Amino acid sequence: MASSSASAGWAQLRQQARTLETQTENLFHTYSQFSSATNIPPKPTDEERTTESKIEELLDKRDSTISQLSRLLDSETTLTSSALKQNNLSLLREKLLAHRRDLNRLRSTLQHARDKANLLTNVRSDIDEYRANNPEAAEADYMLGERNRIDNSHDMADSVLSQAYAVNESFMLQRETMANINRKITMAASKVPGMSSLINRISARKRRDGIIMGSFIAFCFLMFFWFS
Repeated sequence: MASSSASAGWAQLRQQARTLETQTENLFHTYSQFSSATNIPPKPTDEERTTESKIEELLDKRDSTISQLSRLLDSETTLTSSALKQNNLSLLREKLLAHRRDLNRLRSTLQHARDKANLLTNVRSDIDEYRANNPEAAEADYMLGERNRIDNSHDMADSVLSQAYAVNESFMLQRETMANINRKITMAASKVPGMSSLINRISARKRRDGIIMGSFIAFCFLMFFWFS
């Protein structure tokens, strides 16, 4: 009877620990979003403080529940002999320690993000104040920015022109290469008996075919315009 009661108490406490663990993870999800906000307030909001307080409260409750499980496990020999329950208790402890580390890490990340945002805000405020009190300096900064933009435009134009010159040079090299190949072919053909006349006949035939095709196309256009 005592063994059955101990097992029921163990199951109830373990379920309670798992429920608290799930609630902690849900709050961690909410708490982590504060550090990734676009505009982080200079001081913690009420929602942030409440979420952090709830996480700490859940961690304390889990610690208390795990202590009860440990005492129950030590007091019952039937439970102590269960390797599965020993393993479950170890997992609950490890998860609790991991969540405590996560809380410290998120708290540090949030503080770092807040310090960075405050620093940027202060720097912008100082710059705006300086420009408001020194309009000549603001005008000089504007002119300097315009000059930098013009210089960047010139650099881009120079880069485009350099690429165009490189492409043009490549085309000239290719044309010269093709001309050399044509000369070599012509010289080789002149050394073969009858090759020159054969090439001339082929060229003449191509010209004749071109004239015939051009005449036919012109005739088709004339007929099209005549009947349209």
